[in-house]
Amino acid sequence: MNQELIAVVDKNDQFIENQPRNKVHQLGLRHRAVHILVFNNDQQLFLQKRSLSKDINAGLWDTSAAGHVDAGESYDVCAHRETIEELAVCVDETLTFLFKLPAIPETGMEFVQVYRCLHNGPFTLEAGEIDGGQWFNIKDISRRVSDNDPTLTDTFKALWLKLEE
Repeated sequence: MNQELIAVVDKNDQFIENQPRNKVHQLGLRHRAVHILVFNNDQQLFLQKRSLSKDINAGLWDTSAAGHVDAGESYDVCAHRETIEELAVCVDETLTFLFKLPAIPETGMEFVQVYRCLHNGPFTLEAGEIDGGQWFNIKDISRRVSDNDPTLTDTFKALWLKLEE
C-alpha cells in the first residue's frame, strides 16, 4: 500500500510529479483525495470505522468511503473506484460532486473533493481498510462535530462543517 504512486500537486492543485504514498505523507506534500458521503432513504449517513492497522487515523470514524487519487486518475474516477473497493457497491447513478476542500493540515495536505450519493446497503466492507460501519443520524453527527469528538477524523469534521454552511 505505501508504494502506491500518487500525484503531488502545487498550491493550485496542478500536477508536479508522482511520488510513493509513504513519501508524500512523510514529507507533508500536497496531494489529492476523495471522500464520499453515502446517505440512505432515511437521511442517515453511513460512516466507516478505519482499521486499527491504518497508518493514519487508525480506529477513527470517517466518511463512508475515501481514498487517494492515484497517479493519472481523475477525482471522479477515483470516487467511483473507492465506493466499489471499500463498500462493494456502484453508486454512479446518484454520485454527485458537492465541493472541494483546500490542502491544509486538517485534511492531511490533501485537496479533497467531496461527493454524496444514495444507497441503502448492504455493504461488503474492505477487509484490512475498514473495521466496521454504521448508519448515523445527521443531528447526532452534527453534535459530535460541534463537540470536536476525538473519535472522528479531522478531515471528516472539516468537510462536515463545510457541508453545514
